[in-house]
Amino acid sequence: MPRPISSLLLALAAAVVTVPGRAAAQPIAIVGGRVLPVSGPVIENGTVVIDGGRITAVGATVPLPVGARVVDAKGKWVTPGLINALTSLGLSEVGAVATSNDTSAQGEAGIAAALRVWEGLNPDSALWTPARNEGITSVVAVPTDGLVAGQAAFLDTDGDTRAALLRRAPVAMAASLTAATAGAKSRGDLLLRLRQLLDDARTYGVKRVAFERAETRPFVVSRLHLEALQPVVAGKLPLLVAVDRASDIQALLDLAREYRLRVIVQGGAEAWRVAPALTAARVPVLVSALDNIPASFDALGSRQENAALLRRAGVSVVITAGTVESFNVRNVKQHAGNAVAYGLPWDEALRAVTLAPAEAFGVADSVGSLAVGKAANVVVWSGDPFEFSTRVEHVFVRGVERVERSRQDLLIDRYKTPGRE
Repeated sequence: MPRPISSLLLALAAAVVTVPGRAAAQPIAIVGGRVLPVSGPVIENGTVVIDGGRITAVGATVPLPVGARVVDAKGKWVTPGLINALTSLGLSEVGAVATSNDTSAQGEAGIAAALRVWEGLNPDSALWTPARNEGITSVVAVPTDGLVAGQAAFLDTDGDTRAALLRRAPVAMAASLTAATAGAKSRGDLLLRLRQLLDDARTYGVKRVAFERAETRPFVVSRLHLEALQPVVAGKLPLLVAVDRASDIQALLDLAREYRLRVIVQGGAEAWRVAPALTAARVPVLVSALDNIPASFDALGSRQENAALLRRAGVSVVITAGTVESFNVRNVKQHAGNAVAYGLPWDEALRAVTLAPAEAFGVADSVGSLAVGKAANVVVWSGDPFEFSTRVEHVFVRGVERVERSRQDLLIDRYKTPGRE
């Protein structure tokens, strides 16, 4: 890796990072649309003004900047860019080709806490364009495999370099309490290993000097992993835990209380069964909404009303496309629409793919809603974004409109004419 990029990535890993993208040269005014800010009421015949890569005005009667480019949104819907909070976008190209996958690390005993997944980002991936073309302006790139898989990053979907794609990193430490994780013999074994790791991390945090002098007891993993876990045990970085069974979710909540951890539930197929406990603990839940049969014995109690039941109980719900993948990142729209069909209020579904994930991962100060001062991640739709027939008319990421033909578009053009090879 060239020295300038390597140095920059080390700096990014040391602290929470916000990197501005390139901004449009002239102000942009999106006028006459049905504006849905998420953080406020719907504005009919509204205007959104973008300048310098940020939103500078939102309202019904907004003066247009001199020289602004006007985007006519009459009859259209205007929303914040959608966020898919569970992806491997930029990390995985072809699932069957190991050399094109950068979502996991060898680790130690199923623990790879030091993995900074964003260091493997591919800015030239062909998969950024179809995601962005479908209104996805931000994603969370999540590492996979093992008890503790590594550190996740919050990305925007437009950028020529790794640094330009990054909005903030790390935003979570990914872990798993699903059956058979890291070769564990039982759920109790999983929790035992996690407790041992957390105890070691806490001890290391107060005995660094003794550790360097080899005056501490042996730890289950080496220094880099213990160091990476310090923000987790300090309650500054959330532990994003893949877990489905209700009893396992309750065990996670007990563990979080014991160690004073911030946690986010990923999957949560049976989360509706422990909704009051999740609400009391203020734990967000990442859920999907298209699975109509249990995916495993851990999810025998799954139901498609999960998102609606959780939100009704006061849980912060984040809707994802269900799995950590890169190809169908756009499917988060269909999951949101399906959640509406099964009882989740429409405005809550929009929140679940915009502001809720931004809040869960600590970036709501910059994205997730249409508000003055926030990054101009904005989408203009032909209608309801959760309807299959709706088209994306305009996508702005950090104030820049990117209109590109994806590989999928090229394939459609090539084969839509019968007999063409």
